[in-house]
Amino acid sequence: MDEVRARPKGSIEPLPKFLPYEAFTYGAASLRSPFQPPVKVDTVNRAKGAPEVRPDETRVKQFLEGFNIEVFEMVGTLSNDGGFFALVSGAGGVHRIKVGDYLGRNHGRVVSVDESKIDVVEIVPDGDQGWLERPRSLTLKERS
Repeated sequence: MDEVRARPKGSIEPLPKFLPYEAFTYGAASLRSPFQPPVKVDTVNRAKGAPEVRPDETRVKQFLEGFNIEVFEMVGTLSNDGGFFALVSGAGGVHRIKVGDYLGRNHGRVVSVDESKIDVVEIVPDGDQGWLERPRSLTLKERS
């Protein structure tokens, strides 16, 4: 054992210096894949707006028109002497709406309300200086 201790001690090389890891964030994830052909838009068969369809810009906007329609969920109904109402959750609370009220940023007019859904007709631009009516429904949210 003394013989082993008497041997000259070796030197250990210092550890190499590593550069800190810099993460790469891929910024083109939302763009079209270069391996897919471009999408061709069929402008001939595209739906065109009717001349009589256009939003009423002179009408006073209602509170619920300041929010996207996606933030609203139908949570119930209410009936009294004043009529039949739907209850929608969103925009910071629960709101009562009836047929004829407006909902969402796309000039969405409530056309029918029943126990399970609200039917809305939105007026959206057709991309060619016209307007289209787009039906949309909010269905009753089931309890979980």
